[in-house]
Amino acid sequence: MDGGQVAEISERQSQLIELEHGTTTETALAWFDGLPPVVITDMLGNWRGTELPTGHPMDGLLARAGWHGKRFDDADSAHPLVFSQAGGRLFALNPAWLPMSLLTTRVGLAQRLASRQVVRLASLVAGTDKPRARLRMTEFRGVVSATMIYDALPINDVFRTVDADTVVGAMDMRGSSKPYFFVLRREQPR
Repeated sequence: MDGGQVAEISERQSQLIELEHGTTTETALAWFDGLPPVVITDMLGNWRGTELPTGHPMDGLLARAGWHGKRFDDADSAHPLVFSQAGGRLFALNPAWLPMSLLTTRVGLAQRLASRQVVRLASLVAGTDKPRARLRMTEFRGVVSATMIYDALPINDVFRTVDADTVVGAMDMRGSSKPYFFVLRREQPR
């Protein structure tokens, strides 16, 4: 890597830190559009997730529910919703069980229901060891990049590169006029 590439990565990291304090969808989209694409092989592994607050109705939902992140075993085996329980045990939820209409039409109710206890109870029914999504290269906002396509929901999580161990995701969900943004950091950096 040359000095220019290092400076560019450092600038993207600084911008992300600033945006993580809260921003608008428009600002997040403008920044996202300038990020380099991700290839599928760079997504493989375990990722710790955090939300990138933009005023989206889903802001805060995943954090309150104990969302840990995502796991990508290979291009055809992705786990979009990995949560942590007390004691640190991780488990995956089947997103097909999520009441998506609450997320798009009854946001207040969804916000009230989001808690670690509800997710823990839901894991008894909706917990899964099977992958519930896959990775493909798709075009979003004029750039072809790695995208997680949910098996049972009209959701695509499109990824862009911040650095070798950090990506930003834009959740493109049918019924939502604006994407929901999140950050993934590789749990075992390269």
